[in-house]
Amino acid sequence: MKTPPSVTSYVDRVTAGPGGAMTDEAGIITGDLTVATILRSDGHSVRVAVQHSGSDTWYTLTGSPAPVPARQLAAYHRDLLGRIRRGGGTRAS
Repeated sequence: MKTPPSVTSYVDRVTAGPGGAMTDEAGIITGDLTVATILRSDGHSVRVAVQHSGSDTWYTLTGSPAPVPARQLAAYHRDLLGRIRRGGGTRAS
């Protein structure tokens, strides 16, 4: 039996809560967002990028790159989506 390839990124849409998500380039962004959580080559940190859904412009979520425990990329991404839904200027952490 072959080992399936490991997942190294997740991309999902989310509606940001009041206060949105904080980006390095544009400050707070709100509304319907696309969030990409990408495992870096070190295997211990992620780069998080966000964009207004349907846009071509990606922004760095403030605090990115952020540490992520080994084999916890999916859990980190789910938690991040929940924090963005709550808003409050969400940052990567």
